[in-house]
Amino acid sequence: MPATHRLTAPAPGWTATTDVVVVGSGVAGLTAALGIRQAGLRVTVVTKAVLDEGSTRWAQGGVAAALGEGDTPEQHLADTLVAGAGLCDEQAVRVLVTEGPEAVRHLIAAGAAFDTDAEGEILLTREGGHHRRRIAHAGGDATGAEISRALVAAVRSDPELELIEHALVLDLLTDAAGHAAGLTLHVMGEGQRDGVGAIRAKAVVLATGGMGQIFSATTNPAVSTGDGVALALRAGAEVADLEFVQFHPTVFWVGPGAEGQLPLVSEAVRGEGAYLVDAAGTRFMVGQHELNELAPRDIVAKAITRQMQAQGAAHMFLDGRHFGARMWAERFPTILASCLAHGIDPVTEPIPVAPAAHYASGGVRTDLHGRTSVPGLYACGEVACTGVHGANRLASNSLLEGLVFAERIAEDLARRSAADLLPERVVDVDAARAAVAVPLPAPEARAQIQHLMSRGAGVLRSAQSMAATAEGLAALAAGAAEHAAEEKPADPRVETWEAANLLLVATALVTAAARRTETRGCHWREDFPERDDAHWQRHLTTTLDAAGVRVLEEN
Repeated sequence: MPATHRLTAPAPGWTATTDVVVVGSGVAGLTAALGIRQAGLRVTVVTKAVLDEGSTRWAQGGVAAALGEGDTPEQHLADTLVAGAGLCDEQAVRVLVTEGPEAVRHLIAAGAAFDTDAEGEILLTREGGHHRRRIAHAGGDATGAEISRALVAAVRSDPELELIEHALVLDLLTDAAGHAAGLTLHVMGEGQRDGVGAIRAKAVVLATGGMGQIFSATTNPAVSTGDGVALALRAGAEVADLEFVQFHPTVFWVGPGAEGQLPLVSEAVRGEGAYLVDAAGTRFMVGQHELNELAPRDIVAKAITRQMQAQGAAHMFLDGRHFGARMWAERFPTILASCLAHGIDPVTEPIPVAPAAHYASGGVRTDLHGRTSVPGLYACGEVACTGVHGANRLASNSLLEGLVFAERIAEDLARRSAADLLPERVVDVDAARAAVAVPLPAPEARAQIQHLMSRGAGVLRSAQSMAATAEGLAALAAGAAEHAAEEKPADPRVETWEAANLLLVATALVTAAARRTETRGCHWREDFPERDDAHWQRHLTTTLDAAGVRVLEEN
């Protein structure tokens, strides 16, 4: 279906041409870019800040793969399906777990150095939902930073791979047949590529990461404003499972009213034996699940929230005092430094923790090769919904998904190029501007969206809370439209474009979450507290058309 909406923005003032444009520079985007370059195609990587400033660098725990003795892809598959609460695509999960170990080896060949023992074997740990030690890590708890370092170095070593940093992607360009033919973007730079421009391409790969910034408290960096999902919706693409936002159980509680990106306390800390306790030191996960503190994340997050409500507490505690100073320093140096910076010494005192928005299990719907419902538009990483996560992502499957499906996208584009199925695309940039220009909210709408979403569509949801949230979001959209009609529109700039993206994604999420009248995985309805397989073991597909956001139930 053709695009019905576009962001209000000036006409492109410059144009560039490439074969494939990749949007995003995390593990998924850079893996895709390197693989596509190996096929001899020209690649342009567009990233919102600098190459290593996305979510990948913040990943602490590691990469899950069946690399250890006695472990198998089948066991990894079983754990993933359980965590996904009945909504995983088993075929997609099988692809993930069978191709995952080789994808990790490719990453090592690209220069990533994982922690090893004295014999050079990769050290493996456990995290929530895993019955085996299968999490490969680097720098103790700095896995994402090491992966990012290795991939950025590989990308920068290729002089033919073009990089555009400090650039916010705006909208997809398509040709007369509706095939992706490039995109518009705004470059926050100087010189020829300054301001709004257009990149013409034979294919577009979205690897823009998550949308955690739609909530007040999140582990996501400030750049995670749902830009890829918003672009896809405006381009007519299908998105799926948006209601399933994972709240990480153990985010450092830095004080009442804390907002923005908060410090994560990796699940690997519990994997190594730390306990969840209340203020009295009582463990409350024992007996709630066979894995206790290592239950899937949705179960732990709910248990913490329930305990906080029952005790009128703002947080619970993670107790790892029995680790000792050496283990904290060697295994979790990043977390140790973060705790100390916030006045807590985990060697001698428990860490205050509470759930916060962490990961979008849903996103732009793709097939097993990363292809979306818009021809020529691909997606991988957190922005995508490949089907592997279902209703709740299994810990440390995210980096693996980025690796595996980015490689599959590169392979698909290589095959198409070899078969001469990647022709030059002709796009009329002016014609693309015929779509309805979305009125831009004022920059302060960002905080309003976040507060609405955290109050009404966060860890706990109900019909009443989400109706109030939807009403607030609609009022923000109406206000933006009213100002535009009165010729007092918000200036088109990064802050207002991001606010527009957040508003669209938040509206789509709440619309889907209100439709799903059950509790499943990380979607928790107070008014429908039970999982309902008879009616809801199905997916919700969200689209945007001239009438607005539409949610369809699959059979």
